[in-house]
Amino acid sequence: MTSPEDATAVVRLDLRAGAAALATTQAVRDRVAEQLGRAGLPEPDYPLFLVTDTPAGLTDHQLQYELLSGYRAVGETRILVLLVGSSPGSYAGGEEAYLPDRRLVRPTTLRASMTGLVWAGDLRSARTALDRPEPDDPAALAVLVDLLSVPDVFVRVLENLRKLPHSIAAPGVRLLEQDLPTEVRDRAWRDALTRFAGEDTGAGDPVDIVPDSRLPEPLRALVTGRDSRGQGHRRADGQANLVHRTCAESLDRADDDLVALRSFPGLLHPARRNALEADLDQAREDLDGFRALVERALQGGGGAAAPTAEATARLGALGLRVPTADRAGERVGEGLRELAGTLLGDGLALRSVAQHFTALAGRVEPVPGTALLHRLADHSEESVTRGSATEYAAPPRTSGAVLLMAGAAGLLGGLWQWPAALAALVVPVLFVVVALLGTNRLRTGRRAARWTVGPRVAAVAGAVAGAAVAYAADPPLWLGGTGLIVGLGLTAEAVRRLWRDAADSWAAGRGTTALRNALDGLDGLLAELVREHWAAEERLYCADAARSVAGMLRATAAAADAQAAPEPLAPAGAGGSGPYEDDDWLSAPSALETPESGAADGDADDGDWAAAHAWDNTPDRNGDHAAGRDDDRYGGDPGPYGAPSPAAYPAGPDDAPWDSGEGDRAPRWLDREVGEGGPDLVATLAGDLRNTAMAAMAPYWGAVERGQAGALALARTEQRVRELLSAARHHLWHYGVLAPPPYPADHRARTTAAGLLGTDSHRVAELVGREADRGAVVQLSSPEQGALLSRDPGAALWIRFAPGTLQGEIEAAWRKSGSPVEEALWTSSGRYAGLIRLTPLRMGVVDTVLPRQSTGGSARTDADRAEPSVHAEFREDDRW
Repeated sequence: MTSPEDATAVVRLDLRAGAAALATTQAVRDRVAEQLGRAGLPEPDYPLFLVTDTPAGLTDHQLQYELLSGYRAVGETRILVLLVGSSPGSYAGGEEAYLPDRRLVRPTTLRASMTGLVWAGDLRSARTALDRPEPDDPAALAVLVDLLSVPDVFVRVLENLRKLPHSIAAPGVRLLEQDLPTEVRDRAWRDALTRFAGEDTGAGDPVDIVPDSRLPEPLRALVTGRDSRGQGHRRADGQANLVHRTCAESLDRADDDLVALRSFPGLLHPARRNALEADLDQAREDLDGFRALVERALQGGGGAAAPTAEATARLGALGLRVPTADRAGERVGEGLRELAGTLLGDGLALRSVAQHFTALAGRVEPVPGTALLHRLADHSEESVTRGSATEYAAPPRTSGAVLLMAGAAGLLGGLWQWPAALAALVVPVLFVVVALLGTNRLRTGRRAARWTVGPRVAAVAGAVAGAAVAYAADPPLWLGGTGLIVGLGLTAEAVRRLWRDAADSWAAGRGTTALRNALDGLDGLLAELVREHWAAEERLYCADAARSVAGMLRATAAAADAQAAPEPLAPAGAGGSGPYEDDDWLSAPSALETPESGAADGDADDGDWAAAHAWDNTPDRNGDHAAGRDDDRYGGDPGPYGAPSPAAYPAGPDDAPWDSGEGDRAPRWLDREVGEGGPDLVATLAGDLRNTAMAAMAPYWGAVERGQAGALALARTEQRVRELLSAARHHLWHYGVLAPPPYPADHRARTTAAGLLGTDSHRVAELVGREADRGAVVQLSSPEQGALLSRDPGAALWIRFAPGTLQGEIEAAWRKSGSPVEEALWTSSGRYAGLIRLTPLRMGVVDTVLPRQSTGGSARTDADRAEPSVHAEFREDDRW
């Protein structure tokens, strides 16, 4: 049993004109390939053929029906024949004459179980009794064909026909169409394309980096895995570790010498300073050796292209350890696909996603060692010299505590009366002596280091203040002596702090801090070099693939821009009804229909049959068509009714075709509800385009995983993107806004009809939930044909159908209103909803004929194939 999911499209053929062009198997296959190819669909496994014909054409086109029935495919072939118009008035060569529609003659080919016939003798499209449309009015026929072209409806109708006698029924319909005006749909489509593509603001614009926590695991391992590497990048027995340890030991000895220099013995004796300078000189030599080793490592750590296995081997010879990749590069393609799905699912535009992929490529791409060479200048000998505070240590800023201690020491040492007041000079003199001694001890070359003058000034000021207090208070001698002892203690602490700060400043000026920083910076360069070599090939591949994806996304955005660009209007008098011309379902029945070249005998173009079924709001269109109708497609016979055409009557306001208010003349059994677009329309269409893009990119991820994401895969993907974007446009124009595109959709539920169309689903629920009585539908049968229908009310089969996207809303409305929820067909199309009644024919009104000879044969000429292949027939009465 064929399900609707097995059938991707319904192939439509009109045998009323140009049937002679389908006289060979190859011609049929070519026609099918053209129609499916234009819609971007492959060869069908379960072909569905919707054939439009007349009752007289059933016997005239036996060859074509045999070719369709024998169409080679993997699965079963199903044929639904839509008959329009009346049947012949008598048997071929028979003596008994019958009134019109008394017999329906069909070939035995159409008795197959996978074939059904729907006979609409009159499409009943007239809105009033004054209207005189043709029984096969093109405006009504276009809607009926469009409805039966929905695979869900096609399959359900054919399955129900198999339950009826002869698999033949006369249809009755009542339809509701919900859609958008052409200009609203066109504007929403262009806005969705623009939102989907994003603005082209330049590829170099900054973009927020995707947080590592949001990166898929395969990509996060490549991005963050290298940051956790670098510890233990030097082998313990390697040359790099030996040179680094030697330099570090020299700096450690210099630090020990500095600790000794900062003590009082360092102030009094020059030996400790000399030892410090000797160790610093040795540290500079060792640092030069380590710098040379780092330079060799950077020069041998990969050229301008990327780190290589040879470069990794050279690093190993220098004693550097490059950790293994630990299979971190597996599933790169899967990670890129997941990241693209995450970003697109968040609503980001294509160009924004492309910038994220470009930024990812920059983060994950390994940096060759030669690209790090310029950073050696930051740790050169000149840089170490510039990084020192100064060649001659500047006096450090004196803290407030030292100044306070110096002033207090001078004050306490000055509490003497004359002549003992001269003892007040002891503290200031000590500060001066220490300043002279420290300056001389830290002399470099012919210049001595400057010493801060703040403590000396504070000591002198304190001594003067102490002498003034002693002169006024006349303290005893014991108080002066005690104050001097305490002042000397404060002086010692202040001198200790001053010398420590001066020694530190001098040592920094000699480069102790700069040398340590240079050693750590050079070692950091080695660690970074090792990190860049970790999983270099995997990361390089990931970066290339990310840039390739970014390029493909930008190409997709360009294709979307091309789709959104306004198309030139057709010149006056040209075919089409808008910028989309035959893509519009109102001016062409389907994106699958393919125009064919005109037949040699002057018949209408078979491939362009649906263009004649286009909606046309020209007031005299119906009359002009009736007056100038080419009856050759009916075999040259006049119409069955023989009534004068409406054009024969004087045209007046009352004679104008019924207008629905939207400018399109609709048949009586079709109601239109036109919305102006809901608030979620553009966002939903943009989401559909994102799903389309992911579907188009699906084969590309396989190429990424196989390491074949080259120019050929990119070109194929870009071509597929353009095809699917075009198919998405065809889907929108043919199936409406409510129907999601046939691509993998996200898990979020599609929005309501109010959000998309600006309409309410209540009318759909009310129509589909109506009681199945004869007044609910319009029977598409002529009065003569009505006499051939079964009178059993229970013999008719009903099909209730509505868009699948409205299922939840409709069922909720049914439950709320208390209507019985019966089995309904939820279709993939979002345009039509309503009722179909299939009424069987009475017993004895269907005749089956058998051909005398085979219709096929290799000996037939091309001229023979253009003629009917059945020259004589046996009649088989199907009366029960």
